[in-house]
Amino acid sequence: MTSRRTALLAALMIAALGASGCATLSRFNIFDRDKGPQETAGQGERISIIPNNERLEVAEGLKGVDFSLPPAAAVADWPLPGGTPEQSVGHVDAAPNLSVAWRRGFGQGSDRGNHVTAPPVAAAGRVYVMDGEANVSAIDARSGQQVWRTSLRPADNRRDREAFGGGIAFSDGKLYVTSGYRLVAQLDAATGAVGWTTRTEQPIHAAPTLAAGRVAAVAIDNTLLTFDVATGAPAWTYQALSEPARILSASSPAVSGDTIIASFGSGELVALRATNGNDLWNEALSRASRTSALSEIRDIPGRPVIYQGDVFAMSHSGVFAATDVRTGQARWSLPVVGVTTPWPAGDVVFVVSKTGELICAQRETGQIYWMRDLNEGFQGKRRGGLFGIGGTRVLRPIWSSPLLANERLILVSSSGQLVSVNAKTGEVAKRMDLGAPALLAPIAVGDTIYVATDTAQLIALR
Repeated sequence: MTSRRTALLAALMIAALGASGCATLSRFNIFDRDKGPQETAGQGERISIIPNNERLEVAEGLKGVDFSLPPAAAVADWPLPGGTPEQSVGHVDAAPNLSVAWRRGFGQGSDRGNHVTAPPVAAAGRVYVMDGEANVSAIDARSGQQVWRTSLRPADNRRDREAFGGGIAFSDGKLYVTSGYRLVAQLDAATGAVGWTTRTEQPIHAAPTLAAGRVAAVAIDNTLLTFDVATGAPAWTYQALSEPARILSASSPAVSGDTIIASFGSGELVALRATNGNDLWNEALSRASRTSALSEIRDIPGRPVIYQGDVFAMSHSGVFAATDVRTGQARWSLPVVGVTTPWPAGDVVFVVSKTGELICAQRETGQIYWMRDLNEGFQGKRRGGLFGIGGTRVLRPIWSSPLLANERLILVSSSGQLVSVNAKTGEVAKRMDLGAPALLAPIAVGDTIYVATDTAQLIALR
């Protein structure tokens, strides 16, 4: 896989979806607050911290000011893509030295017809991964040895000869898997045996979330689907606004109590009752730009994150926002274009823009403590060609969502780099070469950080 293709996939992964909601890859054009939520949204106006058409800048009153982070604590399991139902972990204690303990290949990597897009999850001493052909594997977390492998690629479905996407969630000894091959399945986490499989009308690019005894996942037609965890029987659905263009990756819902927060390709952030799908509030995270036609792609491909009574989410059209989880009332917003998941912890929230700007913002107000360009010094020269003519242009690396571990932000990139950034200052502490591009954010279990690469390698760092 060329670096150009990897970077292009990471940067945009944009699809023009046909009216039929096509499934095969060949049809895609890739370019806590205590009270429960109210039934209707409160009226409020989002406070924009940065005036229109101005650059993000560090707040003068926050330069050099310290802030509080929660104590680092080891995480025993990482059962969902974001670690917890709220998609929020806080501050982990893992891999202080960032040295490679082992590497293990787990199947088909990304190429023209396959893409590794499923975030790894971990529970009961195993890490669960899915390759580009919907093969699910269980890897021993300490040794890196493969325990079992199960293929979920339909052998008899000519309609979906190529597909990608989906993900894994763990609960009570079972794995719940979604797939671009139009299916949701339950596997036994100990053996890989298939419990049930339910076919869907549309491919599912997003990893699932578990809520109120149901598996919840967003399909590519902007429908939130739910299924009974015991039987796989379809339950309630929610249809968001249709959107002709979106990102070829999708978000996993966040859950808090009986509230499920889902984001869609339309730029909608929606709160629903987890038990019946009744909508509680709807917030649009969209911002038109006169200088970028890509702002018309309103998708929220990163996961919404629930933390301390607020929902943090970021859209491709340039809105990074905080919203009250109970009422849907706007708190603040920043003009940040991104496809990643925010990371709130303590007094702050960290986020990465599509161009590689790592931002530390005050959680309550959105004012900025510091910013760091992770691509600083990058020169987009061409490879190959003659006298600088022709060849392949090397695009700016795309960076994953951050992981906060021991006061460091750990991120990986489409160029195969891992970087460790001081969470208090934004200074880069360490860079290392992973040997392969990585588009999925690292996870942490016990003393180990795990990275799934674009070439279907699982790397353990201790």
